[in-house]
Amino acid sequence: MRSSAVTATIQPETALPIKAIAVSEHDKFFWAYTEEPHRTRRQAIIKAHPEVTKLCGPEPLTKYCVLGVVALQFVCAITLRHTAVLSLPFFLTAYIIGATANQNLFLAIHEISHNLAFRSPTANRLFAVFANLPIGLPYSAAFRPYHLTHHKSLGVDGLDTDLPTALEAVFLDSLLGKAFFCTFQILFYALRPMLVYKLPLTSLHLFNIAAQLLFDYLLVTAFGPNPLIYLILSSFLAGSLHPCAGHFIAEHYVFNREALASRGPAKTDVPLPETFSYYGPLNLLTYNVGLHNEHHDFPAVPWTRLPALHELAKEFYADLPCHTSWTWVIWQFVWDREVGLWCRVKRKEGGRKVGGKGWKEEELGANEKGGIPGVK
Repeated sequence: MRSSAVTATIQPETALPIKAIAVSEHDKFFWAYTEEPHRTRRQAIIKAHPEVTKLCGPEPLTKYCVLGVVALQFVCAITLRHTAVLSLPFFLTAYIIGATANQNLFLAIHEISHNLAFRSPTANRLFAVFANLPIGLPYSAAFRPYHLTHHKSLGVDGLDTDLPTALEAVFLDSLLGKAFFCTFQILFYALRPMLVYKLPLTSLHLFNIAAQLLFDYLLVTAFGPNPLIYLILSSFLAGSLHPCAGHFIAEHYVFNREALASRGPAKTDVPLPETFSYYGPLNLLTYNVGLHNEHHDFPAVPWTRLPALHELAKEFYADLPCHTSWTWVIWQFVWDREVGLWCRVKRKEGGRKVGGKGWKEEELGANEKGGIPGVK
């Protein structure tokens, strides 16, 4: 079965060599003992194109997009208040419109987590709670510190909660297991972080929970349970077998055949990227999250300027492997015996939790001046 990743030779100056080793015969992850590649590439791009830093900063369009999608979901939810939950119109609306809209809001919150909607950090925190409302369950306050730690600690075991655990990889290492993972991956992404390490409960978390519960209560009181069922079903489908959900797997799972062939106890030099971009049309619905190498290289560049970043530094991205279809990514992940939850790069050391010492919070946001609300 062919891979959906376009493979190419990685230039030495744009990717550090990684050793693919197995720490035990039962451990099939790609274990690396180099730093993650994005910091090195970011420094090289800034050296070659110092004007790239002018692309950083908030995007005013983001707040209007969020307002539009929130309004759309509210209208759809109210329209379906008298429609049977187990009917085809209800499900199709939730899958086609609702899941796409809520995936869009997931990624709006992702943008906002980097302070890319407003200049004020507080305004970004509050707006993320607003964008969270149609999702039905509170998560924006907890998402931000986990996500920023993912950036600063990419691939670090015990810190990067985007990584599947060994327990998941063992029990889901089959066609049915991978199909189960893809169907319920939203639950894995929601629950796994809390099992890896717990965040302290802050006033921002409490505000997020209170605002969401109040919104849900008012919605059910005014229009009955169906609108809330629609919103929660939309969120579930957004992280299930939906084309836009392919980005969860496409971003960091290794599909490269040469890399897969290198897995084993022998230490072999393998130019193994650990982030993969997608340049297809679904980026229009997902805040250009497909430009994922670009995003990890420059997290303070907003979604509207990521294509400009790609064009400006094209020599750094042209030869990197990329995906051509998120739908095909899901299909291959499930059906290809050589691809699965083991196909992630892990490292034992490096990185920091958000709020830790030894790095600046400004590195991951556009405008941080002090502590991050909801983290410290």
